[in-house]
Amino acid sequence: MKLWLVRHAQTDAAPGLCYGRTDVGVPAEATLAVAHAVASRLPADLALAHSPLRRCAELAQTIGRLRPDLATRADPRLAEMDFGAWEGRPWSSIARAEFDAWTCNFAEGLPGGHGESTACFMQRTGAAFDEWRASGQDAVWVTHAGVMRAVELLHRGVRRVDHAMQWPSAPIDYGACQLIECG
Repeated sequence: MKLWLVRHAQTDAAPGLCYGRTDVGVPAEATLAVAHAVASRLPADLALAHSPLRRCAELAQTIGRLRPDLATRADPRLAEMDFGAWEGRPWSSIARAEFDAWTCNFAEGLPGGHGESTACFMQRTGAAFDEWRASGQDAVWVTHAGVMRAVELLHRGVRRVDHAMQWPSAPIDYGACQLIECG
């Protein structure tokens, strides 16, 4: 079984802005460029699920227009993590003590005071991942870097991340397409 993970195109958010659940836009030409690059790489008759956030939904819809053989649907489990009061703020403006408090309690801490814990984020992403595996079908997800990192962990059998150092830190480019294969 194969799962293609596609990150949305570069947003029009200011560089360095925290925008997990914030519904930022993407320039249409960037979405179209990623859609063309991805649509030509995907095999026929995949289920295409996407985050309901605009930056992913617009990309999924554009891929769907290029590839009408792909059935598309929104899945809220594929949305990016909620960073609470940090949403819409530059990362550089977040007090080091606030950030450290979250990373010191990485599994259960609430970023931005009321955001989504990493444990909850892993559980909801894991539910989508488990459903995909149980389906026995190849699929493509149009999603976010955080979800892609969570899937990397889930694929390795990691269901809970207790320490921030366990979280994958390799950069994921906008428009990146990664393939996960399960036997």
